[in-house]
Amino acid sequence: MPVKIRLQRHGKKGKPFFWIVAADSRAKRDGKFLEKIGTYAPTTNPATIDLNVDSAVKWLQNGAQPTDTARAILSYKGALLKNHLVGGVRKGALTEEQAEEKFNAWMQEKEGKVEAKKEGLSKEQEAAKAKALEAEREVNAKREADAAAAAQPVVEETAEDAEAAAENQVDDATAEEASAEDKEGQSTAS
Repeated sequence: MPVKIRLQRHGKKGKPFFWIVAADSRAKRDGKFLEKIGTYAPTTNPATIDLNVDSAVKWLQNGAQPTDTARAILSYKGALLKNHLVGGVRKGALTEEQAEEKFNAWMQEKEGKVEAKKEGLSKEQEAAKAKALEAEREVNAKREADAAAAAQPVVEETAEDAEAAAENQVDDATAEEASAEDKEGQSTAS
């Protein structure tokens, strides 16, 4: 029976979630499988992959062929490296301790890279939030300035009206003085 290590789609439309399974190559994509090896969620950043490496290596040792995507996932999680190291142990090129040491060193390096990526992404998100907040503050400041500018001409108009009214009062006062002088001049003349 030809065995494939492949992805089996689950999840809903637009939000894929995959099981990594060992299945007969003649079975349907989402059909019967021999063993569930892990899960793969591509919607997160970085993608979330849970893989039973020992089970994957067992299937690879028994001749299971991974699909292209499954091969990339197995390589990313170190299953192909472990399979290679187990082959070296079987041939006598390495001891089991050396193979485990190499595999653990590789895993620590890989975890460091993944953590660095996660930190970089979180810093980018924080920077994007800070930039959005600053842009929002600028927009709010502009709105406040526009509101103050809209309210200020009303005050200026009232100030201009007050000046005009004061000039009118001065004009009225001079007119009253002139009329009072005319009346005095007329009364003295009579």
